[in-house]
Amino acid sequence: MTNEKPQRISIGFAGGQALSARVKSDELVALRKALGTVGWHEMKAEDGTVALDLAKIVFVQVNDEDHRVGFGT
Repeated sequence: MTNEKPQRISIGFAGGQALSARVKSDELVALRKALGTVGWHEMKAEDGTVALDLAKIVFVQVNDEDHRVGFGT
């Protein structure tokens, strides 16, 4: 079992709406595989399960870096 931290993603939809969520990497992989298909996709996020209409998704942004406050490298 891994101690993997969920990743923050943003999903953009046609019409300009966006959804932010924190998901585990296996959920992100499953979403990426489903992109380009039609129908609905269920994704488990930290806050619950989200049903996504795949035909309406226009982008998925993955935040790969930790946000830091203040100065430093």
